[in-house]
Amino acid sequence: MGSRVDLFASIRRDARLEGLGTRTLARRYGVGRNTVRQALASAEPPKRKTPRRIAPKLEPFKPAIDEMLRADLTAPRKQRHTATRIWNRLIDEHGAQLGYPSVRHYVRRRRPEILAENGSLAETATVPQEHLPGAEAEVDFGEFWIDLAGVRTKCYMFVFRMSHSGKAIHRVYPSLSQEAFLEGHVAAFEALGGVPTLQIKYDNLNQAVTKVLGGRQRTENARWALFRSHYGFDAFYCEPGERGAHEKGGVEGEVGRFRRTWLVPVPDVSSFDELNACIAECEARDDARRITGRLTTVGQDWAAEQLVLNLLPEDRFEPGVSVTPIVDRSALVTIKQAKYSVPASLIGRRVRAILRASEVLVYEGRRLVARHERVGVRNGQAVELDHYLEVLKFKPGALNGSTALAHARASGAFTAAHQAFWDASRRVNGDAAGTRELIDVLLLHRHMPAEAVVAGITAALSVGSVLADVVALEARRAAENGPAAAGQPRVPATANVASITQRRLMDPLAVIAGLPPDRRPTPSVAQYDELLARRVAKQETTTNLTEGATPS
Repeated sequence: MGSRVDLFASIRRDARLEGLGTRTLARRYGVGRNTVRQALASAEPPKRKTPRRIAPKLEPFKPAIDEMLRADLTAPRKQRHTATRIWNRLIDEHGAQLGYPSVRHYVRRRRPEILAENGSLAETATVPQEHLPGAEAEVDFGEFWIDLAGVRTKCYMFVFRMSHSGKAIHRVYPSLSQEAFLEGHVAAFEALGGVPTLQIKYDNLNQAVTKVLGGRQRTENARWALFRSHYGFDAFYCEPGERGAHEKGGVEGEVGRFRRTWLVPVPDVSSFDELNACIAECEARDDARRITGRLTTVGQDWAAEQLVLNLLPEDRFEPGVSVTPIVDRSALVTIKQAKYSVPASLIGRRVRAILRASEVLVYEGRRLVARHERVGVRNGQAVELDHYLEVLKFKPGALNGSTALAHARASGAFTAAHQAFWDASRRVNGDAAGTRELIDVLLLHRHMPAEAVVAGITAALSVGSVLADVVALEARRAAENGPAAAGQPRVPATANVASITQRRLMDPLAVIAGLPPDRRPTPSVAQYDELLARRVAKQETTTNLTEGATPS
C-alpha cells in the first residue's frame, strides 16, 4: 500500500505542477492509463479485491456440516463437534476427499451463523460489565491436591473475589462442609476489613440453598440466612447449570489462575494452618499483578475500593456448629461419627463443643478444655495423652497399650527422649513406679515448653537420674535460658546435676559436671566393729552380776 500511495502522490504532483496529460504520465511512470486516471481522481489507491475462494469439493458436504452444527445446539457442552471431528466424520461416513483447512474455515464461519439463526448466540456471547467499587463480590470453591504430612490429600479452596478490583481471598479446608463455607466468608470479611455493599454472587451450593425455585428464587438454609442477616449483604444466585456459568466468570477464572500460579508443584505441608499462611503470602504478592486491559495493579484498585465497603458488625459470627455431647467412660465425646478426647475428670458430664471446618473446640462452661484437629474419617479418633494422666497415675499398667500413647507417638508429642526416660525408670524403679515417674514428667508439659522438658530429660539421663524432680529442675533451668540461637544446637543443661556413684566409679582425675575430683578415701565401717565388741563384753558382765546376786 505504501508504494502505491507514493506512486499516486508523484502522478498527482507532476500533473499539478507540469500540467502533463494522462498518456505522458503513464509513459513516465510505466503504468497504465487507468492507473493514472485513478491517481488523478483520488489520492488513496483503491483497495485490491479479495478473490472469493471457491471450494468445489466442499460444496456437496456443506448441508452435512450444517446438520452436525445444528445437532450441537442440544448436545452437552463438552460433547459438541470440533472441526477435526466433523472432518473425520465426513471422511468416514460420507467418503469425502477433503483437506482439513477447508473444513476448519467453513466451520469457523458457519457456527456463529447457525447460533444466531436459532437464537442461541447469547449462550456463547458475553456482554462486558461495569462493577462499582465495593459493591459486588463472587464466591466459589475449587479443589486440588496437597501432600499433608507426607500423605497425598484432596482438599478444597474457598475463593472470595471482589468484582471491581479483582482482589481475592483464598482459604483451604479439608471438606466442603457448611462450616468451611461460613468460615471462609468470615476469614474473607476480616481480611478485607469490610463487606460488599450490594451483593455476592453464588452457584446453587448445598451449603446455602436447599431448593431452587422459579427464576432466581431460592429456599435458603436457615443458618445461611442467619449469617447473611448478621453481616448485612444480599445473595445473587446464578442460573443453574451451563446457563449461569458466565454470570460469575471472574471467580471461576481466579480459581484456575491461582491454582496454576501458586499451587504447582503439589504443596508439601504439615498442616492446613501452614498452607493457609503460605497462601496469604501469595495473595500479598498478587497485589502487584495487572489484570489484562488495566493500567493499575490489583493492589492499587483495591486500596480505593476498600474505603467504600460496609463496616463489619461488632460481634463476630461463630461459623462452627455447637453441639452438647456427653463424655463417655473413656473420656471421649462423639461428634459427627468421630471421637475426641477430653480431660478424664469430665467423664459422665455434658460439655459444649464447637465443630469448625478444620478443628473442634470443647468447653466446660466457658473454659476451653480441649482443642483437636477435625477428624475427616468416619469412626476416627483424636486422642490426647494429657487428658488421661491423672487416671494413669492410679493405673500405670494401662499406659503401654493405650490408644492415647499410640496417638502421642504418631503425632511426635511422645519423643525418643520420653521413651528413653521411661525405659531407664522402669529398670531402676520397676514397672509401676517407673511409669509413675514418667507420668510426673509428662505433667510438666502443662506449664513448661516441650523443648524445655525434653532438655530436662536429656540432662537427667546424662547423669543417670530417673527422678521427675530432677527433670523438673533442669527443665525450669532450660526454660529460663530461653530458646537456642537460630542455627545453633542447644547444649544440655547438666551442670547442676552430678551422680556421686558415677563419680566414684570413674577415673579420679576426671572432672564430672564441673566438680573437682574427689580424692577422699572410700568410707569404711571397720572402726565401728570395736564398738560392737565392747557392747558384747558389757552385756556379759551385766549378766554375770545378775546371776550371782542373792535375794535379800
